[in-house]
Amino acid sequence: MKLIKTKLTFLIFITILCCNAQNSKNSHNHIDDHEHVHPHSHYPKYDSIVAHKLIFPSQVPDRIIANLTVDAAHSFAVNWRTDQQIASGVVEIALATDGPEFLFDGVRTIEAKNEIFENQNSKEPLVKAVYHSAIIDNLEPKTTYVYRVGNGIKESAAWSEWFQFTTASATPGDTFSFIYFGDAQNSIKSLWSRVIRSSYQKFPKVNFMLHAGDLVNDRDANLEWGEWFFAGSFIHATVPSMMTPGNHEYRKGVLSALWRPQFTLPQNGPLEVISETCYALDYQDMKLISIDAEAFDEIKEAREVQVIWLDSVLSTNTKKWTAITMHYPIYSTAKGRDNKELREAFQPIIDKYKVDLVLQGHDHTYARGYADNEGKGLTMVNDAGTIYAVSVSGPKMYDSQDKDWMVRRGEYTQLFQIITVEKDTLKYEAYTPIGTLYDAFDLIKNEHGKKQLINKVPKTPIRLKKDYIKEN
Repeated sequence: MKLIKTKLTFLIFITILCCNAQNSKNSHNHIDDHEHVHPHSHYPKYDSIVAHKLIFPSQVPDRIIANLTVDAAHSFAVNWRTDQQIASGVVEIALATDGPEFLFDGVRTIEAKNEIFENQNSKEPLVKAVYHSAIIDNLEPKTTYVYRVGNGIKESAAWSEWFQFTTASATPGDTFSFIYFGDAQNSIKSLWSRVIRSSYQKFPKVNFMLHAGDLVNDRDANLEWGEWFFAGSFIHATVPSMMTPGNHEYRKGVLSALWRPQFTLPQNGPLEVISETCYALDYQDMKLISIDAEAFDEIKEAREVQVIWLDSVLSTNTKKWTAITMHYPIYSTAKGRDNKELREAFQPIIDKYKVDLVLQGHDHTYARGYADNEGKGLTMVNDAGTIYAVSVSGPKMYDSQDKDWMVRRGEYTQLFQIITVEKDTLKYEAYTPIGTLYDAFDLIKNEHGKKQLINKVPKTPIRLKKDYIKEN
């Protein structure tokens, strides 16, 4: 009898265990049961900040970006961000190889400059970070390298991935291309991301990218800058950029506190207050110049000095091609806008030195043309002057006004432009995010500097806002 009771007790115990196990299994399977849902994340201090991954840094580098230097054949600049647990940073760089053998020999270490930085924008939390920057020099032209950024400790997890980067050629006449973006500015993560990503998907061999201002809407918003870096992701680290500030990188004449910590741009401009916003650099056969149009508009001492400086830069220019980027257009496209003072100051110099391209933003529409077009719309123009372009890559859109200087215009269209320089020909193409060609031209320059413009406007209809947005 005692043995039977013992066996019965054991069976009851096993049955209870099985039931508990089944209940436990069921509780994990039914995640919609409110009794088993965790109402808070595992990171309670961030619970009120939905996009905390875009705003706050960690020990692992983020917001990594390569920038063009004045000598793109032999150097490039790189910036990144960490939290304040990482006091210093380094760059490791080596010649790219077919396998991981570059790790065994030839990795060079470069110490970064480190800046402790804190900012708190309106309606955002305080962000504490360290910004790191380095210029990687002594490189060979037209050569692919691998690099990574981190804390310098070999076995640490606080490193980026290895990126590939190719330097510019030093051989005259070699082909290169770059992508030009107008304002990203709004809904950057959700709606601008596809523009930069589709541009890279279509032209993965592009040599650099140019941003014509208003990269974000609110100059010091860590969320917006986080979205801008998220949208470009690894593209920013592998394809170098140059950028000019727009009015939204300023507030009351003061540049974003984040501009210089997160970018390293040439410091060869005419005035300290516009250092790294007004500058010039060479890329193969092209001279590229950034004019700080907002500083021209808002900072008295930055107005005349930029005009004098531009004249001096162009007077000594030896490059075959010249492009200027500025945020405000010389010829406005949006209704009710006219930058008369900017035009009167800079256009005489642009004409004097026969600048090839002026690449602009601000007006949230598209237009491309030249000053003496006069509504002719010719397919071929001999002895052509400067070509002006205004474009927008983000989703914020304005109405435009048809003007005689325009060869092609458009509204309510997100665009990127690919510009290719091959010996005596500069090719320009404007594409929508789905790959539709919206505008194109060739500019052919002979050995005496005379230019022939061949307009290649596609037969697709002009896109106007009224065709997509019905007025009440």
